Formats: sequence, C-alpha cells, structure tokens
Amino acid sequence: MAKDKKAKASEHEDKLAKKKIEKEALPTLKPGMTVRVHQLISEQGPKGEKQRIQIYEGIIISHHRGLEPGATITVRKISDGVGVEKIFPLYSPNVIKIEPVKQAKVTKAKLYYLRDYSKRLKEEKIA
Repeated sequence: MAKDKKAKASEHEDKLAKKKIEKEALPTLKPGMTVRVHQLISEQGPKGEKQRIQIYEGIIISHHRGLEPGATITVRKISDGVGVEKIFPLYSPNVIKIEPVKQAKVTKAKLYYLRDYSKRLKEEKIA
C-alpha cells in the first residue's frame, strides 16, 4: 500500500513538472505603458491543485527598484467603473510574461495622479 502512494505521488509530481512554463525575458518597462501581465494562478480544489494563466491588462503607474531582484511595477486598470491596482514583482516565478501594448506620452515617473484623472492620455501603439 505504501508503494501505491509513492507511485501516485511521483505521477503527480511528473504532471506538475510537465506543466512548468518557461518564463520570457522582460521588455523595457516605462510608466505610462499599457501592458498585459500573464500571471500563473494556483487554485486548490476538491480534485487537487489546478494551475491557470490569468491576464491582467492595465497602465503602469510606477516602477520601483529598476532591475534589482526586488523590482516591482504597479499596474492600474478600470474594472466596472472601479479603479483596481495590482503590484507585480518582476522576477516572481508566477509572472510568466509581460507584453507591452501601448505607450502614452507622460512627463512624470510616477503617475499617481491618474487615480483622480478623468481625461484620457495620448497613446501610441507599440509594434
């Protein structure tokens, strides 16, 4: 019976190893850039652990600590009329990919004024 448990555990580990997703290199990120952040989400359910990729699209309002291991970006989006901000550690194994979509013309490094800003920024698509 102990052998069966060990065999099942090793099969489960093999399945998780197959699901490992390669992380892509980071693009240059600037405040005012609209990005799509692909994040790996692990959910615990009655049938075991499930993993899925969730995409969060919004505008970067701040970038902290440059290229250090603890570097983070704060991404803001409007969801159902409510502003939602999320902080992403750039070198986290759960952040799979960050793809730039657009770049807005901004003159400040921190765009916290967008929390109260009702107008739209002028944006250019990134090829």
